[in-house]
Amino acid sequence: MKQKTEWKPKLVGFLCKWCSYAGADLAGTSRKKYPANLRIIKVPCSGRVDPLFILKALRLGFDGVLVSGCHPGECHYQTGNYRARRRIAITKRFLEYLGVEPQRIQASWVSASEGGKFTKVVADVTKELKEAGPNQLFSERRGDGTKTKARSKGTTRARQS
Repeated sequence: MKQKTEWKPKLVGFLCKWCSYAGADLAGTSRKKYPANLRIIKVPCSGRVDPLFILKALRLGFDGVLVSGCHPGECHYQTGNYRARRRIAITKRFLEYLGVEPQRIQASWVSASEGGKFTKVVADVTKELKEAGPNQLFSERRGDGTKTKARSKGTTRARQS
């Protein structure tokens, strides 16, 4: 008899290498527990996260996107987190226009010494995504509520005669 497994949201996190990534690393080395549904992408600064990255993540079947950087006023590049905050607000409005729930995109500010806060943020975002359900923006990629594999952009060989 097959057991029905509980649906778990897929979350991608764009983490600033100076603060949030170090906070995630601290959470891991401190053996703090947080949901294993997060796929981390290290970025130089949260301000470098382009709205197209967020759209592509949702298109590829992720249920949510977390952008996390340094606390406001503590950015290694001075204004990166302010830029990230503006970009995320605009992207949320655009996606809301498309019918995507705004809670699918979250921003957080986590310093390198806040491993506990990082675990709480991931748990909270995961909980919100569970309430929202699977990402339906590109439903042809998610027929049964699971992510289907994206098509490979492999090279094609010319036919040889």
